Amino acid sequence: MPQYWLMKSEPEEASIDDLARAPGRTLPWTGVRNYQARNFMRDLMQSGDGVLFYHSSCPHPGVAGVAEVVGRPYPDPTQFDPSSPYHDPKATPDAPRWVLVDVRLVRKTRLLPLAEMRQAPELASMQVLQRGNRLSITPVTPAHWRAVLARLDGGEAH
Repeated sequence: MPQYWLMKSEPEEASIDDLARAPGRTLPWTGVRNYQARNFMRDLMQSGDGVLFYHSSCPHPGVAGVAEVVGRPYPDPTQFDPSSPYHDPKATPDAPRWVLVDVRLVRKTRLLPLAEMRQAPELASMQVLQRGNRLSITPVTPAHWRAVLARLDGGEAH
């Protein structure tokens, strides 16, 4: 069974429009430098898993589209690049510390704003909405996945 994830990206770095314009409508999810988020990618994500593509750290945060994980996790090349803001001097090609997955666009949607998500009773326990949550990748339950998709498609989940 597929799993579901919410993956945050700052639009200046990688937006839903960047994903739509990318070759094969696929981008590598580079730059994750949190161990829990890395472990989600490394240990749990599988090809075909659903992704809520979330714009963060911007004037209008929220879910901007639906994507899917494609392929298997592999070392994030930015960890080896001294000119990258994501460079990790402790990482080596023989002992990488950070991985990524490729994410492919399923569809761009209307923006589901964070404020609207917070007002939806069926999303109240969604991890991204919990106080103090700062993770760039969080699991999404099947019920929350269905509720978000229902809202994106113009209806409210009941």
